[in-house]
Amino acid sequence: MAADAHRLDTLEKVRAIIGDESPGVRLKVNDALDEPSLAFLARAPFALLATCDADGRPDVSPKGDGPGFAVALDERTLLIPEQKGNRLIFGLQNILATSRVALIFLVPGTEETLRVHGRAELTADPALLARLEQRGKPALLAIRVHVERCFFHCAKAFRRSKLWSPETWPVPLRISFGAMFAKKTGAGAELAAKIDASIEENYRSEL
Repeated sequence: MAADAHRLDTLEKVRAIIGDESPGVRLKVNDALDEPSLAFLARAPFALLATCDADGRPDVSPKGDGPGFAVALDERTLLIPEQKGNRLIFGLQNILATSRVALIFLVPGTEETLRVHGRAELTADPALLARLEQRGKPALLAIRVHVERCFFHCAKAFRRSKLWSPETWPVPLRISFGAMFAKKTGAGAELAAKIDASIEENYRSEL
C-alpha cells in the first residue's frame, strides 16, 4: 500500500497548518474549580464523560439531570451521579481500570462550555449519594472526580453548528431500538414495535 503523502503524523506538520499557540491562552487553564466554573456547574444539566480502558480505547457517555446535578464538594472535588441506564457501564469499568476522565459541561443556550480533567473513583457513600438526589431518589453510585485541570472552551463550535438556534434544527430523528434488534435477530415488525413501546414506557417511569 502506497504511503499517504498527506498524512499528518508529527506535531510539526499539524502546527504548520493550525499555527502556534496564541500568547497567553494557557492563562485560562486552572488546576482547580474557580468561581466562574462553580457558577457554571450550578446551572449545567448535562455533561459528556470521556474515559479510556487499560488499552487506551476511549468511551464517551452522556450524563444529565436537573441543573447542578454534578456537585462540587470543594474546588478540587466533583461528584457525578450515576443513575439508571442501559447497564453496559463501559465508562465505570474504564474508571476502575485507569481512573482517567475528562468532562465537557453544557448549559442550554450558553455557547461556551466547561472542560474538566482529572482522576476519578467510584463511591457508594450513602451521605454523598443523598446529596445527589433527584426526583426523590439518591444516586445509585457516584463518580468522584479529583480535578487536575479545568477551563472554559470558546463558542466557535456552537456558532458554526448553530446548535442552540431552534430555527436551524431538523425534524427530530426517530431512533428505533426495536428495529435494530429485529434486524439482528430476524424478528418481525411486531416485536420491534413492542420493544419500542417498552422503551418509551421505561423513559416515562424509570428516570
